[in-house]
Amino acid sequence: MTTKDATPSTDILHTGGCHCGAIRFQVLAPKRLHVYNCNCSVCHKKQNKHFIVPKSKFTLLQGEQYLTTYTFNTHQAKHTFCKTCGVQSFYTPRSNPDGYGVAPNCLDPGTVENVTEENFDGQNWEQHIQTSDIASRSKE
Repeated sequence: MTTKDATPSTDILHTGGCHCGAIRFQVLAPKRLHVYNCNCSVCHKKQNKHFIVPKSKFTLLQGEQYLTTYTFNTHQAKHTFCKTCGVQSFYTPRSNPDGYGVAPNCLDPGTVENVTEENFDGQNWEQHIQTSDIASRSKE
């Protein structure tokens, strides 16, 4: 895999979870994360910054019974969050139904070397998805 700035990256194992600890997961992703900052109505309200991985690189370790899902508008995005503490550690984005958006702030400390942010214009989703590389981020 090569990041947008053409720097080779190697996936490492990150672990993380929600605030109360009911949800725990592991994810294979680079040490240098490329994070999207979406301004759609729901992402803006919850400050949803996330990096995208293919579903095969994400494993829910515990807490499936504590997850609940919120959808709206097209109902394509599945905003999963912990029923107990309300934290969204990961979700299925509309742009990447074959992957997960993972919140870097929900990763355990010590494995992230750098975070690069890129704005995604979710308020104009249909137009912006045509020019963004976000959909390619969940491909193997």
